[in-house]
Amino acid sequence: MNSPINTTMNAPIHARIALICLVIIALSACASSRVIDPAKQASLANIHYRLGIDALGKQGMLPKAFHELIKSNEILPDQPEVLDALAYAWLLRGDMKKSETFYLRAIRNHAGAATYNNYANLLNRLHRHKEAEKAARQALDDPRYPNQDLAFINLGDALAGQKKFKPAIAAYQEAMAFNPNNSIINLRMADAYASQGKLREARALYEMIFHKQQGNRVIVEGLLAVLKQQQDTIAAKTILNQFRQHTKAVLDKAWAENELERIDTP
Repeated sequence: MNSPINTTMNAPIHARIALICLVIIALSACASSRVIDPAKQASLANIHYRLGIDALGKQGMLPKAFHELIKSNEILPDQPEVLDALAYAWLLRGDMKKSETFYLRAIRNHAGAATYNNYANLLNRLHRHKEAEKAARQALDDPRYPNQDLAFINLGDALAGQKKFKPAIAAYQEAMAFNPNNSIINLRMADAYASQGKLREARALYEMIFHKQQGNRVIVEGLLAVLKQQQDTIAAKTILNQFRQHTKAVLDKAWAENELERIDTP
């Protein structure tokens, strides 16, 4: 008796061809059932990305943001905008190392000016100001980037971190030209003037900002440092009293009261 294999091999040639065709068709059907339509894949990845971005902007939704962004990256790996968002999520989480890892991955995958600018911000936080300067300038190399003011702020911060105060102030002035309503720019310029020892210019800017934001402790601290150097105790006490009246934070009120006591103590 012939074995099943021998029986097949001895079958007529047309029967064997038909059998082979049936096997190929079956295998092709199985393979095609596992292939995802690229358009649907991209659409699904984008949906998860949008959900992740939405969650990033809401308090207490960081775990949800991670879930959606990671899912998007799993569906369609190495999308630069998704990697950029994951880098920012890790920054919010407080993990600077992982944040940098994802920014660099985004850059390797041809990310645009926005990622270079975000990376510059991270590098400034890490006090790696020379690298931050380079990243900010790379962001500014693209004139189409809509947030030119933010890139110039990061450039100014990078230069100020290197004690290059004159070009830092010039960068802040460029930022002001793009967005005159950004109060952060004036604050940065005031800080740079103060660090440079130009107390009059620093005071003028601090006072201008303070009158618009009298409950902002960061502004008050900068202005108070300048007033102390100028030995203007009357102005210092006035500013502290105004701040104490406007701030709603208990700890900030206590800080202001402590500073007033220190001024009154011989």
